[in-house]
Amino acid sequence: MADTISSPDARAAAQAQDSLSPWQVMAAGMSALILTVGLARFAYTPLLPVMLAETGLDAAGGGWLATLNYAGYMLGTATAVALHDPVWRYRSYRLCLVLALVGTGGMGLAENFTLWAVLRFFAGIGSVGGLLLGSGLVLGWLLARGRRPELGVHFVGMGMGITVSGLAAVLMAGRLDWAMQWWVFGLVGALLLLPSWFWMPRPVAAAQAAHAAKLGGPRGRAWLLPAAYFCASVGYVIGATFLVAIVAAQPGLSGGGNLAWLLVGVASTPAVVLWDRLARRVGDVGALQLAYAIQIVSFLLLFGGGLGSALAAALLYGFTSIGIVGLTLAYAGRQAPDNPGRAMARLTLSYGVGQTVAPAIAGYIAQNTGGYAGALWLAAAAMLAGMVFLGMMQLEARRLRG
Repeated sequence: MADTISSPDARAAAQAQDSLSPWQVMAAGMSALILTVGLARFAYTPLLPVMLAETGLDAAGGGWLATLNYAGYMLGTATAVALHDPVWRYRSYRLCLVLALVGTGGMGLAENFTLWAVLRFFAGIGSVGGLLLGSGLVLGWLLARGRRPELGVHFVGMGMGITVSGLAAVLMAGRLDWAMQWWVFGLVGALLLLPSWFWMPRPVAAAQAAHAAKLGGPRGRAWLLPAAYFCASVGYVIGATFLVAIVAAQPGLSGGGNLAWLLVGVASTPAVVLWDRLARRVGDVGALQLAYAIQIVSFLLLFGGGLGSALAAALLYGFTSIGIVGLTLAYAGRQAPDNPGRAMARLTLSYGVGQTVAPAIAGYIAQNTGGYAGALWLAAAAMLAGMVFLGMMQLEARRLRG
């Protein structure tokens, strides 16, 4: 790793990194995802109804806190795009771990909207650590060692993060108040910090990753995939922010919200591995189109009004949302083996725009209409538009092949 070694101490550190086994690297990546995404981002979803009930927070304020979280994510993503130096990429990854932990555990310190806003912003920045910088480090490690450049196993951590947050919410409901629940998540995050910190490999040199296998064929118009990913972010974030509240607001389903979120995590855990296998058969774009279509079905099922429909919606949403993220980011990372995290971050800027604006819009729709139907239609329409962009990608690729 010539670009990361500049002193005897650095060489010793690099040798220590080379001694890492595959299970340690995967454990580091999964732990980072659970901490920075599963807790720093997703713990807010099952705790939002509790905060709405036990604090002075209203639906619009809840939407704004989600928006601030994604604004932080957007800032972190833009920073990741600008990070060329591998040493700073690694240091930024570790900084994100700390921000994610503080942004999670600190939420229970006081009932103060300003404090919550700052902490949600910090947690948003921290999310970049596991999802972009961490994923880039893991993918670079795989590429450098000639392994299959897929992130299915790594993204198991994202599903596990949702499962952890959902299971913890079910166990704590009615036993701990909103503040104590945030502190429990902070304690879990502190434990996850250890493998995330010590077992994540340092960036590999470009020369070591030069043999990476890129996807063949023409890529077509460069704006189509970011446009489709933007649409996916609108559907994803509306579901991630309001799914529990949508289920809990339906008559007779007040106890089903946390169960629905737990099912999202259960479905998410193996999702990217399965989507990776499907993509080998039908191609990345074909797999993405199917995932978008299934997610539309998940939103429509929430209009069913029954517990069965709500739980089926949760399963389909969890299975598709993580699959879309994993397929898209792995595709982007394989195109730039010398700096996968930067390539992922560049694409994610479009995703971050949707994540930033959609929760506030959906929150205002919910507050002004007295329900979440409008937000669900917005999510479904966005996913349908994303399918159109993906179809345009296929047509453009065929045209370029002649």
